[in-house]
This record gives sequence, structure tokens and C-alpha cells, in this order.
Amino acid sequence: MPEPARPAFVLHDHRRPTPHFDLRLEQDGVLRSWAVPRGLPTVTRDVRLAVAVADHDLDHLTYEDRHKTVADTGWWEEESADERRIVFVLHGRRGARRYALVRTDRDWILALSRFQPD
Repeated sequence: MPEPARPAFVLHDHRRPTPHFDLRLEQDGVLRSWAVPRGLPTVTRDVRLAVAVADHDLDHLTYEDRHKTVADTGWWEEESADERRIVFVLHGRRGARRYALVRTDRDWILALSRFQPD
């Protein structure tokens, strides 16, 4: 029996209108998307603003143009989720990293988890 398809993710390095990154997670046939002005956190003490933006079509998994390139891609797995928090692992080109997206009053914050996958 074939293994079920894993949901994809893409991290775009987007240069317009101002430099930022777009984190996109495949869910329910679309890419849920957040603009992350300073990129994904690389150490656990850094917390980054993540602004929810409109969902994108799945063709954005490989989309690039002169202002947007794919910084990382792979698959992701949800560890837990509710209306205020999503804990997930990105399995990208350079390995796996666990993150949490937490809803604030206006936006989201993105944090690298202290506990990383094996």
C-alpha cells in the first residue's frame, strides 16, 4: 500500500515590496501563508512577527520570478493545533526544525522550539 502524500511547505525569499519571507504550509488543498519580515528564527530565544496573508494556490510550491525565489522547500507535519497555536515540524533541504506559530491579538508570532526533532 502506498504511503499517503505528506503536506508540502515552501519558504519564499520575497524581495518586493520590501524584503521578507513567505512561509506557506499546504493544508486542505491550499497553501496557508504568513509573511515573516525577518525570516524564520534560527535560535530559540528569537521570536519573529508572522503576518497571516491570503491563502495561495498549490502552484506556488515551485513558483519563482525576478522578485521571489524558493529559499527552502520540503514537507511538514503538524504536532498540535488549535485556534491560537500551531506546533509543526518543517522537513526541509537542511533537515528538520520544530516551530510554533502563536496567534496574538493582531498577528502571529513564530518561534523555534526548544525541543528539536530527532
